[in-house]
Amino acid sequence: MHALSDDVRRKLMGVSVPAVVSLLWRNGYKNTMLFGPCPVNPNTNRFVGTAFTVRTIPVREDFVDAQNRGDRPNLQAQAVAEIGPGEVLVVAMDGETRTAFMGDIMSTHLAVKGVAAVVTDGSVSDAAMIATIPLPVIAGGNAATTYLSHRYVTDLNVPVGLAGVAVCPGDVLMGDANGVVVIPADMAETIADLAVERELLEEFVLARVKDGAPLIGTYPPNEETLAAFEAWRKAEGR
Repeated sequence: MHALSDDVRRKLMGVSVPAVVSLLWRNGYKNTMLFGPCPVNPNTNRFVGTAFTVRTIPVREDFVDAQNRGDRPNLQAQAVAEIGPGEVLVVAMDGETRTAFMGDIMSTHLAVKGVAAVVTDGSVSDAAMIATIPLPVIAGGNAATTYLSHRYVTDLNVPVGLAGVAVCPGDVLMGDANGVVVIPADMAETIADLAVERELLEEFVLARVKDGAPLIGTYPPNEETLAAFEAWRKAEGR
């Protein structure tokens, strides 16, 4: 899996999800933003980290029996044990929200480990308690039922579909108040650099609009506006 440098992480933490989604679109990636899962605590939603993926399928009783006997590994527990600091636990549950993959104790453990976030299109349990934990948890719902009632973990760190978006191990997930975007691992550095530039341009354009500039020619910026931006940027040393 690709490593995420501190520089790229810092840049992405300073830009917005809409900027990144737009830049990915322009670079040929049309389906990168998650629709459905929401922050359990809206005040804890900004994160950047690499994907540690968990694939689940509809539950089958013989699989559960084999796991209880020790004939099949408990991959839920293994995922929680193996995920590292700065990673995002990505749990693909095909939108099944009648069952919870994790609750407040597991969330606390992940927060202590330094995990960047948890993102799932399934549910969590005891969302009220999870909302007090300093860990971004993005989920599709809140359910008290154990995940083995409806889902079973079959694979770790394989490509998964999450809320209709493909996520590969090592891809970069980024979240803020606008939502969550998935950045293909080999595009992270390029998108981070482009996003910093875009945010700077939009800062300049927004200031002009606030000062009464007409929208046409200001946004999207025409050549005159771009020239003024470069002059402003040079004067500001940015």
